[in-house]
Amino acid sequence: MQRLMDETHRDPNAAEQEPKRVFVKSYGCQMNVYDAQRMTDALDARGYRETADVGSADLVILNTCHIREKASEKIFSELGKLKLMKAAALTEGRSVQIVVAGCVAQAEGGEIIKRQAAVDLVIGSQNYHRLPELLDRARGAGPVVDTEFPVESKFDHLPTPSAARMAARGVSAFVTVQEGCDKFCSFCVVPYTRGAETCRPVSAVIDEVKSLISSGISEITLIGQNVNAYHGLDAQGRDVSLAKLIDHVGKVPGISRIRYTTSHPRDMSDDLIEAHRDVPSLMPYLHLPVQSGADRILAAMNRKHTSADYIRLIEKIRRARPDISFSSDFIVGFPGETDQDFQATMQLVAEVQFASAYSFKYSPRPGTPAAVLVDQVGEDVKAHRLAQLQQLLDQQRHAFDKASVGKTLPVLFEKPGRHPGQQVGKTPYLQAVYVTEASNLIGKVVDVAILEAMSNSLRGAVSSSQLGGASN
Repeated sequence: MQRLMDETHRDPNAAEQEPKRVFVKSYGCQMNVYDAQRMTDALDARGYRETADVGSADLVILNTCHIREKASEKIFSELGKLKLMKAAALTEGRSVQIVVAGCVAQAEGGEIIKRQAAVDLVIGSQNYHRLPELLDRARGAGPVVDTEFPVESKFDHLPTPSAARMAARGVSAFVTVQEGCDKFCSFCVVPYTRGAETCRPVSAVIDEVKSLISSGISEITLIGQNVNAYHGLDAQGRDVSLAKLIDHVGKVPGISRIRYTTSHPRDMSDDLIEAHRDVPSLMPYLHLPVQSGADRILAAMNRKHTSADYIRLIEKIRRARPDISFSSDFIVGFPGETDQDFQATMQLVAEVQFASAYSFKYSPRPGTPAAVLVDQVGEDVKAHRLAQLQQLLDQQRHAFDKASVGKTLPVLFEKPGRHPGQQVGKTPYLQAVYVTEASNLIGKVVDVAILEAMSNSLRGAVSSSQLGGASN
């Protein structure tokens, strides 16, 4: 099949025409950030340029996530506003197309167009390589829905973004290495909206990493719905684990930092734990969702691990990499959760001591096994438990930040701060650090003495001797 994104699609008169403008609003996970960038890459050959002003856009894309509470209702609320904007543009002689992409699109399909006729295209998360073609079809034939899981991989058809586009995205970049999930946690829609686990070949990942590094990127985050289940093929057709992939990525000249997310405890293999010990550029910070500290609830969630399994795993990783810190995900108020179950979660949090965490009230996702479970927990109980958990997690985060004061940490600087002379970067633990420094540090890793822990960031200072030795 001819590549849909081929340069032959480019209008020969595009240079003489005013560029069309595309506005993309992404919700949810890092995968959606990556997908949004690749959609705009695909549209670049058609003369579209990104805009931050939705009112001036010729094309509006809502790149949706189905994980958060009432996700679809929030999208329909947004679509109601876009319908009015589209009608107003038409009175000015402008045609605006509206696209719903991502996981809500995959889950809701044609129902989106039935509920909101202003939508021109509903496109699933595996089909955005066909975006320009489908937009053309929608112009001629009316609303289009494409949420099938294609035989061909979208990655085989996506264009390589220009160096200028990549450089404009900053010093850190996501690279998708794995999609979908085979775990079927009872609360989760990912297996239904993203499909079964698939992995990109090693060579494709390394080629993308090399391209990013050559454009000025310093930090790569390998992403997937279940990233540590990665088992892509190498040039000899052999399965390669995430640990081996990280080793390959770490050998790309110019790379400073490697991260990966999101992981499942069941797939934290010994070689991946050893990679944290052996690969210098792999950061000592791991997002490892546990979801609950109660074994009864973990079983109902179909997590296939116990709280003791999780704690043993944390201890094993810490033995391999003593300076590592952890973040996690928690769901409170899962159907049937008792006060005793919730206290088991609080005890696990107290034992592990997280540097950061995400916590949410359980909300049913249509089509998932948990949505039809009896003994749903009341909203007031869920809210009360969530407040208690978040208070404890915030205390741990603040304690972790305060423990950084007096230390010297390597900081990758990413952008200017809000005030004159300020520059902002991240520690290996994803803590935001700002310094006031005349020299340009953007894109460099510099040792910074941490002076103060603020509510959401650290204040530091760079010595003159460090400035001369800053690494790229």
